[in-house]
Formats: sequence, C-alpha cells, structure tokens
Amino acid sequence: MTRVVSIYLPDLPTDRIRRADPSIPPEQAIAVIARSGSKRWVAAADAAARKAGVHVGMPAAKAQALFRGLMLVDADPVKDAAALERITLWALTLYSPIVAVDGIDGIVMDTEGADHLQGGELPMVTKVANQFLAKKLTARVAIADTWGAAHACARAISRETVIVPIGETVRAVEKLPISLLRLPGKVVSDLRTLGFQTIGELANTPRAPLTLRFGPEIGRRLDQMFSRVPEPIDPIRTAELVEVSRAFAEPIGASETIDKYVGRLVANLIEELQKRGLGVRRADLIVEKVDGVRQAIRAGTVKPVRDLAWLTKLFRDRTEKIEPGFGIEKLTLVAVMAEPLEERQKSSSLVEDEVKDVTPLIDIYGNRGQRVYRVAPVASDVPERSVQRISPAADPVEVTWVSHWRRPVRLLARPELIEAIALLPDRPPVSITWRGRRRKVKRADGPERIFGEWWQRDAEMEAVRDYFVIEDEAGERLWVFRSGDGIDPETGSHRWFMHGIFA
Repeated sequence: MTRVVSIYLPDLPTDRIRRADPSIPPEQAIAVIARSGSKRWVAAADAAARKAGVHVGMPAAKAQALFRGLMLVDADPVKDAAALERITLWALTLYSPIVAVDGIDGIVMDTEGADHLQGGELPMVTKVANQFLAKKLTARVAIADTWGAAHACARAISRETVIVPIGETVRAVEKLPISLLRLPGKVVSDLRTLGFQTIGELANTPRAPLTLRFGPEIGRRLDQMFSRVPEPIDPIRTAELVEVSRAFAEPIGASETIDKYVGRLVANLIEELQKRGLGVRRADLIVEKVDGVRQAIRAGTVKPVRDLAWLTKLFRDRTEKIEPGFGIEKLTLVAVMAEPLEERQKSSSLVEDEVKDVTPLIDIYGNRGQRVYRVAPVASDVPERSVQRISPAADPVEVTWVSHWRRPVRLLARPELIEAIALLPDRPPVSITWRGRRRKVKRADGPERIFGEWWQRDAEMEAVRDYFVIEDEAGERLWVFRSGDGIDPETGSHRWFMHGIFA
C-alpha cells in the first residue's frame, strides 16, 4: 500500500539564515521579523529564542525587550521559498520519484517507487530525519495513509518522527486542531467562532450545513484526509530537469503496449540529453492513471549514460510492477539526476587490451535496492577513520594505505569491549573473552602504539591505543587493543577491545 511522508521544516527561515552565514554562533538566538506598514512582529523564531519566551506573532519590540541578545532579521519570503524548492529538489533525487512542496514550510512525498528506502517505516523516517539534521535543517517527519493525515501529524508532534499505523488515520487526527486541516485562515477563524476546535468534532458534524455556509472545501479536505477521495501529489519540476511525456487519447493497459511506449520515451529522453551534452544518472517513470492515482518507477546508473538499449532494459525489467487499473492516460520520463557526458572515440587498434566493464552489473544490483560501493583509503592513523565508502565507478584513488604493520582483512564496524588478562604497561594479553567465549593466547606481537588525532578533537590530545596481533589455540588471529598507555589514566580507560580479524 502506498504511504505518504510529510516533512515539516518548522525553523526553515532561521535555518536558512544560519546556513547562509556560518559565522553565526550556534548559541545565538534568532528571530525573523515580518512587517506590515508600521507594525513589526515575529514571523519565526529558532529553538534558542523560543526557549527564552519568544513566539510567533509577538511584537518585535516586546521580543527584543524580553531577550536582549536576540538577533533580529527581516523576513524574506522569496528566499525562503527558493530554499524550500532547493531542499525539495534534493529530496527528489534522494528519496522518491514523487516529491512536492507542501505549503511554505514542508515537503510531501509518496513512498511509491522509493525502492532504496527498505527495512521498514521506522528506519525510513529515522533516516530521513537524520539526513536533514546532517544538513543542519530542523525536520519533523510523519508517515500516514494520506497527505492530509501526514501533514497534520508532522505539525502536531513535538518529536522528530511519527508513524500512523495503516488504517489508524481517524484515531490519529481526531483530537488535532482544525488549523491543521489546510483550510483558509478565515474559514478556520469562523469555525472556531462556532465552537469547533478539533478535526474529530468537524468530521462528526452533518456535512450539509457546513457546505451551505462555507462551501465544499471543508468536506473535500476531510474526504482527502480519510481516503474517501484521492489527493495526487504533483511532483516538483523545474526547467533544469529534462522531461519527456506521452499522453494517450485512449487509456492503455497491456504490458506490451506499456513497454513499447517506455522504449519510445527513453529514446526521446536520450535525444534531449544529447542536445545538452548530459548523461542520465537517475530517471523516474511517472505513470498517471485514469482515476488520478500516480505510480512511479525509479532507475539509476552508477555513471552518466545515454545508452538506449541499457536504459530501456532497466525500465522494462520493472514495468511488471505497474498496475494499470482502469487504464493509463499519461507516461512521463524525467531525468532527475543528469551529469555532463562527453563522447569518447573508440580505439581503432587491431590489438586492444580487454577491459571488463562491470557497471551494468552494479546498475542491476543498485536498482534492486542493494548498496554497492568501494572502499578507499583516507589519510588517518586511527583505523576506523582510515577508510571511506566511494562510488563503485569513481576514478582510481591515488592515496594508498601506508603502514609497516599488518592490518586485518576484516575491521569491525566499531571496537567491541572484551575481557583480557594482561600485565601492564606493555605486555600482550594471555587470555581474552570475546562474545562470551574465552580464548587462550598462544602467540602475540606488539604493541603498535596509535595516538589520538588532537587536531580533530580536544579529547584526543592525550589519547593512546596499544594494538596487538594475537593468535588463539585454534589458530585464529585477532587484532586487539588496550585503551591507554597502561600507566597514565589520562591516556585512556585501560580497557581492552576487539577491532579486527586476520585471514
């Protein structure tokens, strides 16, 4: 079942200001001031300002008097809208083929076609919230059956994420204020005058009197929220996105017909990309059905391509997922990620070195939702910091690992605490207990001392690790270390950790 994700950005104006001026200290409170004639009031306030008692709607003079160190910035709705559009386009390339701007402070997306967001809804919304946080954007993420329900829940919660179980929309929204129903402000004000406070009260009121007085908008919003009528999400589009489409006078539904027109759309897309000197990295096929429902298929490549046969195959391998229903009235193919691609002349030599291109295999795994990457060296003595994940098709990395000591073939994701018996300050352990199993050490080599990177963090100024290669009775070779130099407790806790396994 298709689910809808709403991403609410409550601090968009202040987050935009901080991103535009990194010199602003994190502890500095910011309030955005709107003007209307001689009147000035708070249009937005960050967390620090709100903690001091500043709130939206407060007169600017009162806010400044309440908090002397408050930084006041004039509101700029145009820049806020442009920032929201950029964030939405970023979300389009990252999360789902169907992503749109939701009002002035949010993003909405359909989970349909988001094949890479696997592992359940909780990991999905948590990942979205964390990625926005990494971009220094405050976000609240909600997932529900409908756009209206997700929109309301994202704005009603005080925590980062909320998941409305399938079929639980009524229970989730019935106590929420009517202001979250996406109605015009005048309608909300009049409804409150009549005594309505919550969505549940409004939903349980006879429809006819409300329609007679306020028109059909209230009923339409309620029906959309409770899945009685569809509310398609119109995906964001800009002039920079290369897009081709085909509308049908008579709806289509046969798989052979769908495949035929998908092939034609791919050819048209490649033609447009060639004019601009681009190759596609990620493309979305949007299927618009007669009943107003949209379905999407996303295909990606590890490097920019304009190969007609290959792109056609990537989409045709997945068109079996399309459910035409009462028929398809439009197909749209969009290159949501495109990069410069230069034509390369093929060698005419009669004797050529055979070069195996594995990118098609990488593309197949990637479009099945698998993460494919290479590991590359990083200039760092700290083992867990000495590797990074890069694209499997990235150019060769010139940096190499430089070490006169052996390194394990498998490095644990993070060091695991073990119990060890060893003489201080620099003797290897005589036995260890790892994951509940006691191992007697037969041979050992070390220590290899690694110092903390004091230029990264002050806490590593005196940090030390002493690494040992040990071999147990079964012949298994392990990489363990003691935190600290074995003498000074300032250098580490003197506890032992498992960090790797040798071949």
